Amino acid sequence: MSSALIQAVLSSSPNYDTLFESLCWPEDSWPRTDRVEALTALIEALGPFLTDSDSVQTPLTSVNRSGIRDKIESVIWSKCLPFLCRLSTEARDDARCRESTATVCRLLGVSVGVCGGNVRTRVVLSILPSLQRMSEEEPLTPRALGVQVAAEALAALMPLLTADEELTLDILNCALSSVRSLPDYLVSKVMVRIILTSLSCCSDARSNIILKRILDDVCSWHSTERTPVVTERTLLCLTVLSDHLLRSRTPSSSECREADPRLRPQFWIICQDGLTHRDSVARKRALYLLKRCAALSEEDGFDSRSSTSEEGETLFKWAPSKSEPLREFWEDYTLVMETLEENQVHVVRPVLNRIDTLIQATVNDSEGSGLFHPSWLLCVYQRMFHSENKSLMREGVCHLLQLQVLQQPAFAAAFSQFVVGSFMNVLSETSLFCRSPGQSVGDCPELAVKLQVFLVTFFTSLPSEDRGCVLFQLIQQLSSKHWCAVPLLFICQALSHLPPSPLLKISGLSALREVLRCTMITHQVLLRGAAQCFLLKSALSLTDVSEVTVDDVFSFLVHFRADESLCRGTELWNELCIWLSDHECSFKSRILDGDFTDDPTQKGTIRAYVQQEVLAYLRVPASTGQAERLPDCREADKLARALLLCVDMERRRLGGETSEILCSLLSPLLDTLSRVYANIYLPVRKSDKSLQLLFRLLQLGTKPCGQQKEVEEDEVMFAIEQIFLKHVDPVQGFILRRLCGELQELFDVERAELYLSVLRQLVVMCSSSSRCPKNIQQFAFPKLIKYSLSVLLEPTQQVPSVSNQVSKAISMASMATVCELLHQRETSSQGQSSLGNINKSLMKPQLLGSSSDLEAQGLLQQDWGRIAANFLRDQWICLNFLIRTVGIPTSAEISQVSETLGAALSCSVEALALLPSDLVLPVLNFMNTLLPQLVHDQEDLCVQAVTLSWELVQGLSTNAHDFWPALKGFVSMAFQHKLLQLTHGQAPILTTALKKIFTDLLELSQSKSGVFGVLLQHCCQTWLPNDPGSRDQAAAVFSSVFNYLDIVTEACVYGPVFRRDQRLVLDVQIYVEQLGAKCAANAAVASDIRDDQLPRTCVLTFLSRLDPSDQQHQRLMEDLVMELLRKDSLITKSKVRYYGNSLQHRVKNRAWQTLLLLLPKLKEEFVATLVNHVFEAGFCSNQASVKYLIEWMMILILVKYPHHIDKFWSCFNFDHEKTKTSICTFLSVLVHFSVIIPHVEDKVGQLRRALDVILQSCFNHNFSVRLYALLALKKVWSLAEEEEEDDEAFKGLSSVVTACLNQAEAMQSTGNANKNWLRIQGHFFFGAFHPIRDYSMETIFHIFPSLSELADDEWIPLWKFEKLSFFPERLLIPFRNSAPELGQLQAGDWVQQDRSEQDKEECWSEVQKKITPWRSGVNDQEPELKLVPAQRAARLGKQHGTLLVVASLIDKPTNLGGLCRTCEIFGASGLVLDSLHHLNDKHFQSLSVSAELWLPLLEVKPVELTHFLQVKKSEGYCIVGVEQTANSQKLQDFKFPEKTLLLLGNEREGIPANLLQMLDVCVEIPQQGIIRSLNVHVSAALLIWEYTRQHLITEPQEVHSQCS
Repeated sequence: MSSALIQAVLSSSPNYDTLFESLCWPEDSWPRTDRVEALTALIEALGPFLTDSDSVQTPLTSVNRSGIRDKIESVIWSKCLPFLCRLSTEARDDARCRESTATVCRLLGVSVGVCGGNVRTRVVLSILPSLQRMSEEEPLTPRALGVQVAAEALAALMPLLTADEELTLDILNCALSSVRSLPDYLVSKVMVRIILTSLSCCSDARSNIILKRILDDVCSWHSTERTPVVTERTLLCLTVLSDHLLRSRTPSSSECREADPRLRPQFWIICQDGLTHRDSVARKRALYLLKRCAALSEEDGFDSRSSTSEEGETLFKWAPSKSEPLREFWEDYTLVMETLEENQVHVVRPVLNRIDTLIQATVNDSEGSGLFHPSWLLCVYQRMFHSENKSLMREGVCHLLQLQVLQQPAFAAAFSQFVVGSFMNVLSETSLFCRSPGQSVGDCPELAVKLQVFLVTFFTSLPSEDRGCVLFQLIQQLSSKHWCAVPLLFICQALSHLPPSPLLKISGLSALREVLRCTMITHQVLLRGAAQCFLLKSALSLTDVSEVTVDDVFSFLVHFRADESLCRGTELWNELCIWLSDHECSFKSRILDGDFTDDPTQKGTIRAYVQQEVLAYLRVPASTGQAERLPDCREADKLARALLLCVDMERRRLGGETSEILCSLLSPLLDTLSRVYANIYLPVRKSDKSLQLLFRLLQLGTKPCGQQKEVEEDEVMFAIEQIFLKHVDPVQGFILRRLCGELQELFDVERAELYLSVLRQLVVMCSSSSRCPKNIQQFAFPKLIKYSLSVLLEPTQQVPSVSNQVSKAISMASMATVCELLHQRETSSQGQSSLGNINKSLMKPQLLGSSSDLEAQGLLQQDWGRIAANFLRDQWICLNFLIRTVGIPTSAEISQVSETLGAALSCSVEALALLPSDLVLPVLNFMNTLLPQLVHDQEDLCVQAVTLSWELVQGLSTNAHDFWPALKGFVSMAFQHKLLQLTHGQAPILTTALKKIFTDLLELSQSKSGVFGVLLQHCCQTWLPNDPGSRDQAAAVFSSVFNYLDIVTEACVYGPVFRRDQRLVLDVQIYVEQLGAKCAANAAVASDIRDDQLPRTCVLTFLSRLDPSDQQHQRLMEDLVMELLRKDSLITKSKVRYYGNSLQHRVKNRAWQTLLLLLPKLKEEFVATLVNHVFEAGFCSNQASVKYLIEWMMILILVKYPHHIDKFWSCFNFDHEKTKTSICTFLSVLVHFSVIIPHVEDKVGQLRRALDVILQSCFNHNFSVRLYALLALKKVWSLAEEEEEDDEAFKGLSSVVTACLNQAEAMQSTGNANKNWLRIQGHFFFGAFHPIRDYSMETIFHIFPSLSELADDEWIPLWKFEKLSFFPERLLIPFRNSAPELGQLQAGDWVQQDRSEQDKEECWSEVQKKITPWRSGVNDQEPELKLVPAQRAARLGKQHGTLLVVASLIDKPTNLGGLCRTCEIFGASGLVLDSLHHLNDKHFQSLSVSAELWLPLLEVKPVELTHFLQVKKSEGYCIVGVEQTANSQKLQDFKFPEKTLLLLGNEREGIPANLLQMLDVCVEIPQQGIIRSLNVHVSAALLIWEYTRQHLITEPQEVHSQCS
């Protein structure tokens, strides 16, 4: 309503009551917008007449003025606020609500302005509580407003509150308080609508006070709660206020300086936290603030010396004298940070050089101050480490590892917390340690090598006083969480390379102990052992010996397991001995009870310490007569290791007699052992501890099998055994006495295990010594058996007591130990006869349910289950021993024997279900004996036993400790030669079950490396043992291979495709293995080959041992050849083309490698049937490696059997349309014709025939064929020229061939043809390779794969064959190459490309269809150009929506021109540009194609956008932006309001951070690809189309459907 109309109404002296009533709306109705606007205009016009000033002429009396004020106040309380409450409860976000909110808030502002201060205060105070709500979902109290509505209402009132400082401060405090509690989308509403509006209405002085108050609150909040959420909120607040905070100020004004965030250190901490934030919007806001600060600092000549942190450091440095380099630096810095948002290595890598530029800026200048604080550089690396792209993360780690600036102490110190924190966290990512391109299997990963150099550089550059603390923190980081095996291994290795220096104190050793105790427990055994070795080396080189005692060192060494790392005879053990010897007198003295315990005459010596420890160890209190637990075995471990180290150290240093050293150290122990049997008053605890120490000395003293020297005997162990042999009798007597009746308490079960373990060690020790008493087996075993049988034969008590049940458990364990020892020692017939009654006497005792004579009922419940399981295991050990040694009575009836054995097998099946997984091996061994005897009579039961056993093994696949022993036991049982010999006709169900198990096992091996290798090793050694025995027996065993030929066939082509993480772990294991003696874990860990190449190496070794003169061996080779050819044919038929290094490629390559290995052993008759298959394979499309193997095989066949050459010539006559270039395979054979020609009869005729087929190919249309033909012609013609006897045969061809060769050479002199000609001549297959000389396993399985560019995991090095236990000393085929030339070559770059006609490019069958948007032509439209754009469109029948597109941030004319065209086509209401001068740009016009003539255009500068968006918000527009945020909506899910304003971002930076909070909605476009963002015009077009689809297309269709 115009002001003139309002004035006319007022001048007519209307009835104001009637006027107000007509314009107001009923309480329950929804007012129309024009009615509210009319009421607003009326009240606004009445405002000047309602003042009490005399200067204003008013037609109203005081009474009228008072009544009108009451009416207006009534509008506030009865209309505006209730309706705003109603809008809050509606909770809708459509255009109607937004428009109504804007108009009513405008009415509220006008009304409050007219009513005066009292009403203003009351209204504000009634609205403020609404800001304290936690969210929009929280239920509204009566008469309360929603947060968004309250913010709009306060924004309308803010211009009226500028004079009321107290009320303004209350609003500010309430708004800042709400920022901490409200959701993100509401925080931006509060900041933009309230605080930003408040600042816009204030004077500069008042504005500075408000900004200071906000800065204080924000910085204080972040300093007390430095969390990601707080960082995100504070950045939002600072970005909203950036236009006010970051503007030029008067330098002399103290208020201005207090409101300047650049002078606050906490502001820069917020920015740095934002740059590394997980949320992309937070990072964008932080970078925006940083860029604004840099630009403002250059503009106003900012000096940063007054901005320092609490530590006295200046985070943001700026000086007017260095303005130029600082500007360049921050430009580079922001470019790097922006590029890192791309998350793509190929985009980021080019700007990584900018990081080096940044690093140069950190170097001190001539004045001694760096240009910027190093913490900014850490933000770059932190951002790279947080990247979702693992390649980018790895790039950042590698870049940091090569950072040269860390050689400066100041920078190393600044980076220290980052290295022990964020850097260590990112190093826990296993994928970082993958092999780099160009590295071979077994090489140390490139990143691990760089890590070693980095840590050395870093720690040597640190200030000396900081090194110990930083190293301690780094070790603590290793124990603070669970690390994967690979990262931990290489970090430990890097630590072991640090230069020796005293950095670690007792706390450091404790931290290392935590790493050993907690971090490594679940790792693979070999990698865990290797990490332990490196950690121990680190401790030796970095421990400050003056701060730790000898006892601290040996307490630390206890945590290194002898079966994984620290064992005698290794380099690590020797290094430890040398270290102890070098620092012997430097250790800190121990203090006990306030006194020094070290002897002053031998202070700090290892020998003195060991002597004191032995005395202290055996010093025990008198026995109380109560049952005692077994002493902790860790004390014995610690002392035994200390004793052995001391002895080895003394021998190395003094070279004295070993026995003398041992006797002096062990005298207290020997004294106790000598009295252990005779002295019945000796405390049990002392006896037990002496036996524990004896046991651990014998265990730890033994060197690993790989480290024992056959010639040189271990003097220390020899001396230990000789000393202990003198005390065998008392120890043996004590053990027998204890086992035979004295052990009756629950604690004694564990004690009996110790005694039996010592007894085993004594038997082993006595068997290896020639001067030991032989009475253990003759005296101890019979006594132990007799007593055990008597206990087991006792009648079962009605109420079993603990003593009775414990005695039975110990007796059964004793029997099992004797049986194991007798079996290992291969007892004589006398020993067997003495055990004859065991089978009759064995009985299963009744287990104890409850007992009243237990001291701890809970202890019984905890331990008895394990005791019962061990008892059951021991029963099966005894039964297994009896069935193996005594056998089955032959006098009994066959049916009775079968029934008995069947019952036993049924019991074993039941035992598998009852026993724990680590105790089932005796049951499997028992089944191994029974199955062959029952398979014919009770096949179903045997199948049940085998199937259940396999299910048990499968269930253990995640338990490495129990899985491998169980798998080996199962394979030995199920695939024993007696079962393998059974044919399908003899045992159909069992053979079917075994083949099904083989299939399952093969499938399991795809995910668990080494599984198939266990089966292959067993089968190969079964079918072809090293000691085959008699010829008939060997033939019978070997014959079973034909029943399971598929095992051999699958092994020949086996090779699982592992996931990348599995492959990485296998590569690292190979690397550790190749360290050899340098890593003690290789000697300590039991050598179980679990390489995925093991099945192939096993079967290839097996095949290489086959004797071609043996009829069965020949039959196997022939059957296997046909199976491999069938596999190759199936792959060829199923897939014509396949990728290099794909599974199909690898299988074909493995098959032909095996065929090539077997070829020399095949009979001539079989080769005659084979040759056609080989030639047919030559016509197939194959990868280069397969092609070379087929060609090689053709050459070898023609060399050995030259009469097949006619079949070879016939191959040139075939017309293969689809693979025309496959003729190159046969031309490659002719390149090696010099090897074939000596073996043919008609040399001249064959040469003439070769020249004929070659010359035909020289004129082939395909370039590759011509190239191969030219090379073959060159080789064959040189042979023809050597035939001097028959010159007449080639005289006619001489001139032609010579001219042809000369012309061909000349044709190859230019361009790519010349390059290809040189490459093919230098290729290994046509140059250095000789088919006869180079025939060996090395060439076939290692050199050829490497030269033909197969993946390196397909190369089989020779050491893998030699590592096999059954690898023969002499092979029937060459093992290594006789000449080294071929192995010294590198892979060539010439690979034959066979292309078929199907590979030709097809022409496009469709063209783009152009459409004309309107029916009239251009000439008809010219008169319409005189109209405004909306009128022009209406005249042409075009629809227009209310979509407003704002492109003021876009600066490229091409994008603006295309956007203008898109907006016009889809009927946008207008396009906002930063300048209308773009319309004259030729690039704009070339894309817009006159669209600017039909579209309303508006100019809004970027600096004016904030105000423009505020205005449009108040008009009811929904501000939509294209941006990915935490709360963004998918484009396909978003419903566009009719009044939509689409804000488009800049091409590179997107929507600035200060405008993000102005958005009502963020919409993101779903992406499937790798590229992170679309072009801005394309993004806008997608959104404009979606808006058009929803409004301008859908709505007319709905109207049409309603009309119809």
